[in-house]
Amino acid sequence: MDVLFGLHPVEEALRAGNRRFDHVCVSRERQEHGAAQKLQRVVDLCRQQGIRVRFENRDQLTRMAKTPGHQGVVAVVREREFLALEDLLAEPANAAGARLLLALDGVEDPQNLGALIRSADGAGVDGIIIPERRSAPLSAVAIKTSAGAAEHMRIARVVNLIRAIEQLKQNNIWCVGLDERGTIDYDAYDWTANTVVVLGREGEGLHDLTRRTCDHLLRIPMAGGVSSLNVSAAGAVVLYEAARQRRRRPAQPVAKPPAKPKKLKGLGT
Repeated sequence: MDVLFGLHPVEEALRAGNRRFDHVCVSRERQEHGAAQKLQRVVDLCRQQGIRVRFENRDQLTRMAKTPGHQGVVAVVREREFLALEDLLAEPANAAGARLLLALDGVEDPQNLGALIRSADGAGVDGIIIPERRSAPLSAVAIKTSAGAAEHMRIARVVNLIRAIEQLKQNNIWCVGLDERGTIDYDAYDWTANTVVVLGREGEGLHDLTRRTCDHLLRIPMAGGVSSLNVSAAGAVVLYEAARQRRRRPAQPVAKPPAKPKKLKGLGT
């Protein structure tokens, strides 16, 4: 069994309907007016869906959540079932006419994972790909940081990220890595084609083999004294640029960006 905690994560899990709930524990102590209304909304959703509700003191909830930041609600749920890469590929293109996917190459901080999921959901990303190893688990901390967006986002877990990227490329999806050594500014790239954005590890960026597998390497110009942004901040910047371009210029159902310089590696190399 897994544990979810926090008002938004538990409520969004109830609304999404993708989780099997065992029971939900709610604080019996008096809450502030706004929080009390939100807790009551969670209780009402549980009762509508026939999910058991238990009222516990806050100390018990803290022990269950392993943090005092549970906001008065903790849910006990079945473990999340991940999709396969083929499930993401089987989905039709979105309203913009082209897929936008996010792949994470070794993001190990659950708060970064949660923040990226939240940004991906807001930017209209069609699915997220994470490797089984060297990746933060989709834990209660990650889900709370995502403000419940993780319960709505399609997430595939793969054994080998490089093979997954190659499979995406075979399906006419361009692979774009974000790297401070990139030669193209992120806002100069045409995001209206089928694209998977690959983000690397905290502090170290993309693995060498991942970098070589990408069709393009993009960079975010930095005006200050540091050379790069935190991975979750960088991901938000790039994903929202992609969303902006797709709103202004919907893609045709042909996955080809503009001609690229000869020095850049092409699709399938």
